[in-house]
Amino acid sequence: MSSVSIYVAFIGGVVSFFAPCVLPIIPGFLAYLAGAGTKTPSRKEMVINSIFFVLGFSILFALLGVLLNTVLLHVAPTVQSWLARIGGLFIIFFGLYLVRLIKVPFLERDHKFSVHTFSSRYVTSMLFGAAFAAGWTPCVGAALGAILSLAVTQPGQSFALLLAYSLGLGIPFIVVGFFAAQAQVFINKYASKFEILSIIFGAILILLGILVFTQSLSLIANWGVLNSILLQS
Repeated sequence: MSSVSIYVAFIGGVVSFFAPCVLPIIPGFLAYLAGAGTKTPSRKEMVINSIFFVLGFSILFALLGVLLNTVLLHVAPTVQSWLARIGGLFIIFFGLYLVRLIKVPFLERDHKFSVHTFSSRYVTSMLFGAAFAAGWTPCVGAALGAILSLAVTQPGQSFALLLAYSLGLGIPFIVVGFFAAQAQVFINKYASKFEILSIIFGAILILLGILVFTQSLSLIANWGVLNSILLQS
């Protein structure tokens, strides 16, 4: 398994969290964690609700990974080779979008959703996360689309890639739940700087897409092995 792909998927999740159309929902997310009642929830309760929120969208992404893995592993090697080339082109496309060399209005569209409240706040949190995965997919489409394209080129890693993506997207939400009081201040202060993170990740995707298209992804792994040998000598 290529650890490089897993790292890229994780970073893609982090980049998705800082997407311009995700950051505006953070105040609503914090308001949900705080609850509508008069009693202020403890930090522990807010973190637990954040974890269930993350579980909600992680389960959906993981199921998508399993589905891709099941379908693509039964595809003939020749077809897989062509899928790798097509996937590489998609990865390059999403990379170009993230570095702002092309515009895709569909990926910049805001999406709204609502969640029915259940007696169990944890169940509601999980459904809130699932609704986030379904409703905000076009918003995080550039990074998620690139990871899905990468998953298509590496069927055996589909589940691991989408799980890594979910962790990258989910950990910042849990951190926000833990540091609720400081999180909004930090995001407001540095929101303009997050664009740089997106551009850097876009450049990484372009390079990765070229390697995938030319079926040269193993060069990264070979380079890592060569470095290890040189360091030991």
